[in-house]
Amino acid sequence: MTENPERLRRWRLVLGGDSDGTGHPLSTADSGVDSVLAALYDEGANTRGSGQRSGGLQASAPRVARWLGDIRRYFPGSVVQVMQRDAVDRLGLTRMLLEPELLSAVEPDVHLVGTLLSLNNVLPEETKETARTVVRTVVRELEERLAERTRAAVRGALDRATRTHRPHGADIDWARTVRRNLRHYSPELKTIVPEQFFGYGRREHSVRREVILAVDQSGSMAESVVYSGVFGAALASMRALSTKFVAFDTAVADLSDHLDDPVDVLFGTQLGGGTDINRALAYCQGLVERPEQTLLVLISDLYEGGVRDELLRRVADLVASGVQVVTLLALSDSGAPFYDRENAAALSELGVPAFACTPDLFPDLMAAALKREDLSRWAAAAAE
Repeated sequence: MTENPERLRRWRLVLGGDSDGTGHPLSTADSGVDSVLAALYDEGANTRGSGQRSGGLQASAPRVARWLGDIRRYFPGSVVQVMQRDAVDRLGLTRMLLEPELLSAVEPDVHLVGTLLSLNNVLPEETKETARTVVRTVVRELEERLAERTRAAVRGALDRATRTHRPHGADIDWARTVRRNLRHYSPELKTIVPEQFFGYGRREHSVRREVILAVDQSGSMAESVVYSGVFGAALASMRALSTKFVAFDTAVADLSDHLDDPVDVLFGTQLGGGTDINRALAYCQGLVERPEQTLLVLISDLYEGGVRDELLRRVADLVASGVQVVTLLALSDSGAPFYDRENAAALSELGVPAFACTPDLFPDLMAAALKREDLSRWAAAAAE
C-alpha cells in the first residue's frame, strides 16, 4: 500500500525529533512550523545542554516576540490562542503579558482577558494601557455577538409579561387573537369576527424589573466574570431594567456605577481571592427594593468559604420574600464546570435551580427567567 505523504507529514510534525521515525523530510516551510512547535512542546526543549533541538522560549524577550509572530504566521487564530495559553501554563511565560511589546503581539481572546485581569495589580504602568486595549478589543467582539441579542430577548420577555385584553391597535398580538377567535368565523363575511382582542400592554418608561448579578470573582471563574461584565452592561442599557453588578470573593465590590463601560467593570474585579457567598448575598439582599419584581442571578461554582448554614438560610429568606433566585455554575464555553454538588443540591431543594449556561444561551435564559418560566429544563439540559 502506498503511504500517504500528507499523513506522514502530519505525524512527523506531531512526533517532532528528526525524520527517522516517519522517514519523511520537512520542507523549508514545515521546518518553521516544526521549530515553533518544538519551542513549546518538545520534552527538554527548554533545558540547556540537553542536546535536544530548540532553545525554548525563556532566553530573551526578542525570542518570545519572534515566536509569537511565527505562530500567527503558521496557524489560524483559534490555534494561536491555544498555543498562547499553553505557553503561559507550560513555560510560565506570565512575563510576556507584563511587557507591552509582547502583549501587543498576542492574539486576544476571553482566556487572555481573564489572565490579564488576574494580573491587574502587578501590571507595570507602561503595560496597563496596552492591557486595556486588548481587553477592549475582546469586549467589543463579544458585544457585537451578544449584546443586541440580549436586549432583544429581554425586551420581548418584558413586553409579553404585560399582556392585556384591551390592547391598542399597534399592540395587538394577532396570532393569539386569531387563534383564540377561530370559533367566531363568519361564512358570510369569509373572515373571523373577533369577540376579544389579545395583546401586550403599552411599553412603560419606568423600571419594570430589578436584576442583580452577583458574580464570584475567584480564580476559577475568570471566563464567567468576563462574560458577566459584557451582559451586565447590555442589561444596564435598558431603561425597563434596574441592573446591579456585584463582584465578590471574601469581600464585596459593587460595580453598578461602572456598567456604562464593561471594560471598567472588568478592571474593577480582582480575580483569584477566596469566596464568601453568604456575605455577597447579604449585600445583595440590602439592594432589593421590590422583591416580587427582582431577579437575582448568582454566578458561582458554589465553593463556599463562609458559613454554609447562613448562606442557605439567606437564600431561603430571599425566596420566601418573593425574589427570584437563579444560580449559574458557570457562564462560559469551557464545558462542564467543577462545582460544589452538595451546595447545588441544597439550593435546588430551596427552589433555586443551579446549572451552567453558555454565553450564546444566556439571552434566552434571561428572557425565560423574566417571564418566570419553569427553568427545570435548563437544569436538565445542563446535567446531560
